Amino acid sequence: MDHQDASPSPPTRVKLVASTGDITSGSTPTTRDSRGDGDIHGYFEAAQWTADGTTLLTSSSSNEVSGYIVPADLLSPRHTPHSLTPSARIPLPEPSSVLASAPYFDLSSPWTHQLLVSARDHPLQLFYLDPSTPNPSPASSYPLTKTPRSETFLAATSLAWPAPGTHFVAGARSLLARYDVSRAGEGPLSRIHTIPSERHLSKGGGVGMRGTVSALGAGGGLVAAGTWTRWVGLYDFLAGGCVATWSVAGADQGARGGSIGGDGITQTVWSPCGRYLVVAERKARGALVYDVRVTGRLLGWLVGREATGNQRIACDVFPGSDEAGGFEVWSGTADGAVRVWEGVGGREGAHEPAWGWQAHERSAVGSACVHMSGSVVATCAGSWEFPDEEEEGDDEGGDEEEEGENGKTDTKQMAWMRRRNKESSLKIWSIGSGQGGDDDDERENREEAEAETEAE
Repeated sequence: MDHQDASPSPPTRVKLVASTGDITSGSTPTTRDSRGDGDIHGYFEAAQWTADGTTLLTSSSSNEVSGYIVPADLLSPRHTPHSLTPSARIPLPEPSSVLASAPYFDLSSPWTHQLLVSARDHPLQLFYLDPSTPNPSPASSYPLTKTPRSETFLAATSLAWPAPGTHFVAGARSLLARYDVSRAGEGPLSRIHTIPSERHLSKGGGVGMRGTVSALGAGGGLVAAGTWTRWVGLYDFLAGGCVATWSVAGADQGARGGSIGGDGITQTVWSPCGRYLVVAERKARGALVYDVRVTGRLLGWLVGREATGNQRIACDVFPGSDEAGGFEVWSGTADGAVRVWEGVGGREGAHEPAWGWQAHERSAVGSACVHMSGSVVATCAGSWEFPDEEEEGDDEGGDEEEEGENGKTDTKQMAWMRRRNKESSLKIWSIGSGQGGDDDDERENREEAEAETEAE
């Protein structure tokens, strides 16, 4: 089956029940670009459900974290989707690609509305998502430095905050650090260096896993770490060391002849059963599935996960049905579609998507996260686009040329300054149980038409 043909129209499986609408369609920009190149609209980069499933947390390119409380009557019959508006916002001082909410989040208990973020040149910070405070200050901070005596902050490039929530793990360059949440202002309880020494001429001498830890996934007492250098490592903090490391580059070339590619790990996701590990990369057209019971053994790969750019595209897992077995993987693509793989873990080799739909117009789907109930899925999309050569040639404005530092035209800077947002929105979809069926409205229309024909 060709994965390009596995995308039925939304009414067959899913139905839009809530949306923010396009947040880039306003008349004025929402933020000033952090590069200082001008005012532009921000767009959604990632979304995740809170532990109790009542709230969606989003991060945006405008350095802002927002909380969206899901309507209580989300799945009640209605003619138009609900309108989503943020109940709380947290502006961050610097760009951040790391966000983790408390695994004990409970909407009825305000003290649990906690989330961790990591911003450049700042310690790890814990915020409260408080609707009554428009510009909240960090409730506590956790310094991350290269060594315990160093005063230079390291920016955490990944976070994992597993249940019960008493501790969390941060990743940086060739380093993992474990913190106690209750010890505000203190450094990590323990550190694990992924290579023996950063001072060695060969940076570890070929031992361990060298590189920036770009992804963390916690499950079954182990932490699965992935790096921009395409290495995966399993670490046990209770045992105080590394369990296993392996490179995914060899698997990519050997198993598929390089047909899927990859240029750095963006996500490591444990299966619901804890036996398999899904490894997602940037600049890739698929995802890898490993059986962790046999270290480094590639079980299969998911075909059709089009994440061909540098932008992070996060996937999610959900327990599979009894009929299909295995588990499900949900992921967005760079062209606005969402694809679903069923029965993952139950077969070897290439795995085609079972179905999918066009969730957004043209923007990359940064996140596709399934609610714990399995009845709804949230998607968020947003990305930049640049004027093509024809548009640049047709533009006869006075800003066609701009002198760089050396008095020459800086064409790259010009293109960056003229970038524009594609459609960006946060949507919630209800998931139907039927396959290839019509939704309620279409069924009612068909029945009415049949009744009129019989009457005539």
